[in-house]
Amino acid sequence: MKKLALIHTVSWYNSSVINPFVTPWLKENPDVEIINIMDDSLLSESLSNGGPTKMVTKRMINYFLAAEASGADVIMSTCTTMGSCTRLARKIINTPAFNIDEPMAKEAVKKGKVLGILATVPTSAPATKLLLEIEAEEQQKEIVIKTAINEDAFKYLLKGETEKHNDLVYNELDKLQSEVDVIVLGQISLAQIKFNAKVPILQVGLSGFNYARRLLDSR
Repeated sequence: MKKLALIHTVSWYNSSVINPFVTPWLKENPDVEIINIMDDSLLSESLSNGGPTKMVTKRMINYFLAAEASGADVIMSTCTTMGSCTRLARKIINTPAFNIDEPMAKEAVKKGKVLGILATVPTSAPATKLLLEIEAEEQQKEIVIKTAINEDAFKYLLKGETEKHNDLVYNELDKLQSEVDVIVLGQISLAQIKFNAKVPILQVGLSGFNYARRLLDSR
């Protein structure tokens, strides 16, 4: 059995990651064992400080080290906000590690020049923007990024008011689609949004697990 370790930063990772993505993925990949590591203080502390603090980064690196010590063949962070922590951890550990939104960012830069980011978590948008800029530099491509953030939507989601959350997200998507070539939904909490847009909408989730499969196969 190969081991894929997932590092989560929300306590409701079962509904956002495991049930919609991991469970069906495991049926198609019975040779993989999933290891879950969760610390919901990581995102809450980051939200209070406008991004990952030094202590959040330190804890994330420790979780990457713990996943490596557990025998994981590949490690994936499921939180967009933790992208900078993941890039730093890659310099320290020997196990392949990535953020769930990295495959999506690569595809987004390939698909368009004017990229739209929709976020409901304020720390997610700058993390996604930086990731797209890093990817654009690697692809030697000039891009323009437009960002829309609706924090009220996330508040409704936390209260379990999914319909209100979705309505706000749909309204933002409707406005953003006329301004960009591609829309990027970097958060795992937006991975199940369905919207018939005029431009491609790229989401995390399946793309991350497909990339994990490729990494596992290379081990």
